[in-house]
Amino acid sequence: MKALCWTGVNELSVENDIPDPRIQNRHDAILKVHLSSVCGSDLHQISGYIPAMREGDVIGHEFMGTIVETGPDVQKHKVGDRVVVCSVIACGSCWFCEHQMYSCCDNGNTNPAITEAMWGTHPAGIFGYSHAMGGFKGSHAEYVRVPYADTIAFAIPDGVEDEAALFASDSAPTGWMGADLGGVQPGDIVAVWGCGAVGQMAANSAFLKGAERVIAMDRFDYRLEMMERHIGAEVLNYEQTDVDLELKERTGGRGPDVCIEAVGLESHAPGPQYRYEQVKQQLRIETDRPHAVRDAIMACRKGGTVFVLGVFVGMVDKFPLGAFMNKGLTMRGAQQHGERYIPELLDRIAKGELKTGHLATHRMSLDDGPKGYELFKNKEDGCLRSVFAPNGAASAA
Repeated sequence: MKALCWTGVNELSVENDIPDPRIQNRHDAILKVHLSSVCGSDLHQISGYIPAMREGDVIGHEFMGTIVETGPDVQKHKVGDRVVVCSVIACGSCWFCEHQMYSCCDNGNTNPAITEAMWGTHPAGIFGYSHAMGGFKGSHAEYVRVPYADTIAFAIPDGVEDEAALFASDSAPTGWMGADLGGVQPGDIVAVWGCGAVGQMAANSAFLKGAERVIAMDRFDYRLEMMERHIGAEVLNYEQTDVDLELKERTGGRGPDVCIEAVGLESHAPGPQYRYEQVKQQLRIETDRPHAVRDAIMACRKGGTVFVLGVFVGMVDKFPLGAFMNKGLTMRGAQQHGERYIPELLDRIAKGELKTGHLATHRMSLDDGPKGYELFKNKEDGCLRSVFAPNGAASAA
């Protein structure tokens, strides 16, 4: 089959001789991929910051399609079902899954030793996201094997188009988790760092949770405009204003109740500090650039909550622990617990409450995969998300 593969740092290749996936366990399904989206966290592995990548790895983890084969123990799905698949691979039966902490699953990651050495424990598996996360082939391919299909695949309601359902795989549940586990309450003022797909989903989710106002930060005008137009959030260009002062001004001097970081380990900041930390990251003196996390901690009101949605893998410098402790903040983070949220989100998408279809700004064939990532990484041509159609699938409703 054809697939988009990582072949080295900042190198991608479309390969035509990748072995077709097959049923390996009784609870597997094989999916014919209709649509597969790029994701901001993909950029970290393309840039060489995610450990345990190997030349030839198939990437991609946000996708939907049609089931073409099922293992004998799959009960909820049949051949021909149109489904969206959670990016996080969870078994559905371990202690963590029973407590709805699916991204902490004990059984979804088939290479636990790598992350146990890094973090002291292992998380769930993730499609196409390095051998540290299980070494599963990703979704930028014509077909993909779906382990634990009854747990991680979800039927798409009639009337929901492919493009809208696609983002229920990862972006929407990630954003929703930030608002949900961040504890957004009716009347809150919420700040979101990042106006990409996840940031927009976090802002939309905060409004659905009852937030009175959402204020979002970015530096690209087209992303700010999309956040303002499609989501209704207030926006700030952090290169043109002092975000900390502006947030205090807009919150009566207190600061936001909930601050959501939706950027990750390659975050940007104005001024020389950015270049200084970029050099440290390149030299592996630190592994992650935490500019947005620092800003969120400093801006959050006393007693507020900071939720980290962006992907981080290792160590950061100059963490403002004093501000965190003395302000009495709560800080949380996680890979997304999609299995917990996707059914509700599909229902909200069907009702028009959660807007996702506009995120797919560039749709193209899998042959154009390297170009799609180039547009996405360099923020060219107003690209918010490149979406690939590996089988030439048309949008269905």
